[in-house]
Amino acid sequence: MPTTLPRFQVTVTPSIEHALHVAAERWPGVPRPELVSRLFATAVAALESQQGEADRARLGAVDLTSGAFDIAYEPGYLERLRDEWPE
Repeated sequence: MPTTLPRFQVTVTPSIEHALHVAAERWPGVPRPELVSRLFATAVAALESQQGEADRARLGAVDLTSGAFDIAYEPGYLERLRDEWPE
């Protein structure tokens, strides 16, 4: 079907053939171009989910350590340090 959208070619390497085989088992009867589109969509969802998990883990680490060094500095330390800065 004609389209104005850009296209690209994919060489069917053994790993691509395997991916298409797995996709065809998951979505039987779907033509190869649609399998490729579904593989892309599934991969994007997985990557976004992993990134979200990594972000949550990072924020969890920040929350866990928040305030851990409060005892290392006496009250007013930061204000006195800022007073030393030139204006």
